[in-house]
Order: sequence, then C-alpha cells, then structure tokens
Amino acid sequence: TDAWFGFGPEDVWTMFHSYAFDFSVWEIFGALCTGGKLVVVPFWVSRSPEDFLQLLQVQKVTVLNQTPSAFGQLTSLPRAYQEHLSLRVVIFGGEALDPQRLRQWIEHHGDDSPQLINMYGITETTVHVTYRRITAEDLGLQRSPVGIAISDLGMRVLDGQLNPVPVGVAGELYVSGAGLARGYLNRAGLTSERFIAAEG
Repeated sequence: TDAWFGFGPEDVWTMFHSYAFDFSVWEIFGALCTGGKLVVVPFWVSRSPEDFLQLLQVQKVTVLNQTPSAFGQLTSLPRAYQEHLSLRVVIFGGEALDPQRLRQWIEHHGDDSPQLINMYGITETTVHVTYRRITAEDLGLQRSPVGIAISDLGMRVLDGQLNPVPVGVAGELYVSGAGLARGYLNRAGLTSERFIAAEG
C-alpha cells in the first residue's frame, strides 16, 4: 500500500481501536513500521467525540482510521468543520461505508485534503483486502464502494458452484493470495469449510 499512502516518519497515527479488534493491527504496525508516531487514545477519549476531536488537533494527527459510525459521531460536531486539523488521510474499515454520510464533510473539506479511503477487509486477512479512494462523485452511490485488491491478495466473485459471475451479477466475494491466512488455529472443520480450493 506504500504507493497509495506513502506513510512515513512525519505521520502521526492514532490507536483508536481496542487491540482485540484487528483494525488496531493496521494502526499499530502502520505507524511503527513506517517510522511514524502512534498516539494511544485513552478509552474515555475514544468514547467522547468532543475529546477525540481535541486530541486530533493537539496531537496533529495525520492518519486517522475509523469505522464509518465512529467517524459519523466525529463529523456530527460543528467543531469538526471549524477547527484546523492536520489530517491527510482518513481510512474507513470495520463496517460498510455509506458514501452519502460523507456529504457534509466533503462539501466542507473537499475530497483531497484529507483523502478519504475505504478499505474493505476480513479477519482472515488481518486487516484489509481492498482500497478505494472516495471522491465527491461517490456521494450518489447507493452501495459501499469496495475498490481493488491490495497487492498481496486476489478477489473473484463466484456463484454457489464456484463459477465466476459476469460483472453486475450478484455472487460471493472470494479472496486469495499470500495475504490470506492458511486456516483457523486448531479448528480443522471450520478451516475446511471456509478455506476452499478454487480453480484459477
């Protein structure tokens, strides 16, 4: 993802999420493996949008990772549109993103500074599978735009018989590649049910 984000020592990240939620893996190692600063958000601050907004400003956070619902609480504050923030990227994960909920933010801040990125993911890939930059053009979408696979993963939409479906036809998303886990620890039955061999 380096070509997309260019994270580095000048970045300040928050660890907003519980370490029990795989999103925290991205927050912790995204910061530390690129030489950035990691601000551990106290639990009570994570539960107060007002206090969290102040932390973002005081700590000059540049990389913010949020579930869409948590970001919605933050953007419901009038101060979110009045205060100067150092954000250069907001990354969404953990739940489906409804682009329409970003309308007020984009109308005020634009879609370039900070960039808004939707990253769909599943626990079996810890953490992300896809990348999709959200722009003002996406505000009319009635679905969560998933995007393209990150470089160590592949994606295919298949039917119930594991055959590829044509573009626009509903199916199930299958993920493959080096970034996918090999199975569930000590759960052979569940592994054989969920981790399947598919042609191609």
